[in-house]
Amino acid sequence: MEYLHTMVRVADLDKALAFYVDTFGLKEVRRIDNEKGRFTLVFLAAPGDAARAETTKSPLVELTYNWDPETYSGGRNFGHLAYQVDDIYAFCTRLKDKGVTINRPPRDGHMAFVKSPDGISIEILQKGGAKEPQEPWSSMENTGTW
Repeated sequence: MEYLHTMVRVADLDKALAFYVDTFGLKEVRRIDNEKGRFTLVFLAAPGDAARAETTKSPLVELTYNWDPETYSGGRNFGHLAYQVDDIYAFCTRLKDKGVTINRPPRDGHMAFVKSPDGISIEILQKGGAKEPQEPWSSMENTGTW
């Protein structure tokens, strides 16, 4: 058995790519436009997985954009995406500086949550164990749901 991808439906492909690629830092590795089915699939990999994803096709996030407008709700009901980063504080600062709400700040130096423009929860974990708690994160309250 081999894990392939997690599919997330998005309402606005440009807005989703601005978040996942430009802000969050994933890399687009493949795109399929299907005119007959009226959808676009965009496959994204974490930078550390990009080379492997191009040869094995995994692990990936598949953004599915249906060309005909649909309303999606309940994005959290499937669970969440999770990524491990080298420095959770620097990563969350970069996201915050780009206007992303840190719904569950990394108060413990180990875990944080944000949401995509489509309401998909994304867990951010510190690689190699928790960092020492530090401000402004250690006293920051949760915002919304995660």
